[in-house]
Amino acid sequence: MVKSGYVKTEGDELYYEIRGDGEPLLMIPGGNGDAGFYTYVADILSDEYQVITYDRRGNSRSTRNEPQNFEVSQQARDAVAVLEAVGQPSAYVFGNSGGAVFALDMAARYPQVVKAMVVHEPPSVKLLPDSEKWQRFFANVYRTSFRFGVKAASFRFNLSLSIPFSAFKTVPKDYQQRVTEANNEHFLIRQEMLPSINYTPDIEKIRQNRVKIAVAAGKMTLDKRKYYGRSVPILAERLGCEMVTFPGHHISFFDMPQEWATALRNSLRKL
Repeated sequence: MVKSGYVKTEGDELYYEIRGDGEPLLMIPGGNGDAGFYTYVADILSDEYQVITYDRRGNSRSTRNEPQNFEVSQQARDAVAVLEAVGQPSAYVFGNSGGAVFALDMAARYPQVVKAMVVHEPPSVKLLPDSEKWQRFFANVYRTSFRFGVKAASFRFNLSLSIPFSAFKTVPKDYQQRVTEANNEHFLIRQEMLPSINYTPDIEKIRQNRVKIAVAAGKMTLDKRKYYGRSVPILAERLGCEMVTFPGHHISFFDMPQEWATALRNSLRKL
């Protein structure tokens, strides 16, 4: 059974879903996503956890009155607001892609709400030795959206991810329809992309806060040496935490939900 609701915070209403009755696990979606990102694995993990998923500000069933300017710190505050709305003072936290960036900001700013955290493939390009190349790439994607339109920019962005086409066949149709109708793609390219890409995790603060954390990347991501995977061992080394290899690629919670949920479950238990 899925329970749903809304929380009003900082000028917007955020939609959330709850599955299960165990220890709370907040799952933060990445760009263009919403609560439906994690439908398959949330159903699987709900036998052990109270899985909390939500549509981030500006996406799908949540409103986008604010921000006028996108802020990573606001996304972190929103995550805390969702936890408060469901009556949880703290939770295990998982974030994928951009959601991993917002999770890292939570670890720096709100360690009291984090029982333990797994961050999966954060696009922390500023940690890379060729960071300037990738900052230029995403700046060009942003400019493309004004010169040729958001669809062209999004196509260029998606090519950089190298996600197998077969994975998209497993994405729930209701999720695809919802994110398309809400135009999440426009919000990602025009508002969310550059602040997320240019965000540098406050590593010293996270270490000082003693947050239990693991950094994860998919095996396929690592084998292909994708930028969002190359940052993972660097981040793990600087945080002094474990690096975990998950099955698959950047969004394998769609096409490998059982194996992927097992990897997340094992990582959380180990933490």
